[in-house]
Order: sequence, then C-alpha cells, then structure tokens
Amino acid sequence: MFQGFSQGAIDFLWGVSFNNNREWFTEHRQEYLDLLDKPLRELSQQLLDAMREAYPQEGFTQHVSRIYRDARRLHGRGPYKDHLWLVIARPGDGLIGRPAFYFEIAPNYYSYGFGYWDMSPETAAKHRARIDRNPEELEKLARRLKKSKFTLYGEEYKRPKGDVGALLNPWYNRKRVGASFDDNCGGVLFTPALYDDILEAFRFLMPYYRYFDSLTGDPSPKEAP
Repeated sequence: MFQGFSQGAIDFLWGVSFNNNREWFTEHRQEYLDLLDKPLRELSQQLLDAMREAYPQEGFTQHVSRIYRDARRLHGRGPYKDHLWLVIARPGDGLIGRPAFYFEIAPNYYSYGFGYWDMSPETAAKHRARIDRNPEELEKLARRLKKSKFTLYGEEYKRPKGDVGALLNPWYNRKRVGASFDDNCGGVLFTPALYDDILEAFRFLMPYYRYFDSLTGDPSPKEAP
C-alpha cells in the first residue's frame, strides 16, 4: 500500500544528480530500492487497479521507469536518471503512437497529468483537421482546462500551422500535446493522499486522453502533414 514518498527519496535524487557514477550508486543502491523504486511501484499498481476498475474498456497497463539510462544514449551524461516516472496507458511499443497518463518525481519538483509525446505527423495532421471540421469539441475541453490547475504543454512548431483563434491556437500549433500539474517537492508528496490527488487528476483528464486517443480512427486529411 502506497504511503507517500519521503525526504530521503528527494535527498537520494539530489545525490545521484551530483554523484552520477557507479561507485556512488552502488553504495546507495538500497536507498534507491527502498525510498523510490518500491513506493513508485506501489503507487503505479494502485493507480492501475483503480483505472482498470473505472475504465475497463481501455485495457490499461503500466510502466515504471528504471533508474538506469540506456547506455546507447548517454550523450556525456551519467549512467543514472535523476528523475523517475510511471505511466498508465494501453499496451504497445513503448509510448509510440498513443497518449498516456503519467507521474514523475525529480529532485526539485513532481508532476502528473497526461501527454501525447510521440504523436506522428499524420496523427498531428488529423488533429488539426478535426479542429478545422469541428472546433466546438476541443473548445469545450480547452475552456475546461483553463479553469483547472493543469497547464497545457508540448513542443510547438517553429512555423505555426494556422490561425484558429486564441483559444485553440495553442492546441493547433503543437507537435506534441499534454496537460500537467507541477509542484515543489513536499507537502502531499510525502503522504498517502498523493495517490488520491493523482487518481482524481487522471479522471479529470480522461476526456482529453480519449479525444487524442481517438484521432487514429479519423480519416486521413486531404493535405499532407
């Protein structure tokens, strides 16, 4: 049962950030297992169970990040991550081609929400075409998000794809789309209530998840992406 993270977990993440080497990690490996890996997996399982119960038709599964970086993609960085995350999504090849819910913990913040991080150019074109055809559907969601604690985020195109008005332009002109809540480490992060906050957030964001998840079923747009 998830009981919250601890100040020790944050201290460990700061430690690995400043001492990103095998010797330091080997000495502190048990701290990683006890303070981060275990509670993160407990949190992920509880969220998965609740999401499966609430939305059985979605076929959700979970993924918990490992602390080890891919040796092929170090690019001069140390071998360990200083931030960890869990993901709730449909089964598939990683997170390619579908949206997902997430929670992330780092030395100086924690975050949760949903994201479509690897939206293909074709799916992004379908997204824009749907807005062109029926902007009212996303307008309702955009206004709802503006009134919430969540912030729209995602990489924007260097050259905007079009002008559909102030409300929807931030959605229309992004390569990747997501909504997140970020906070400083402390408070509810160190309590079991974090689970309730995240689950409530996932339920609030379900209409956004379904909106983007359904894009793959849209007809191909007439114009090339």
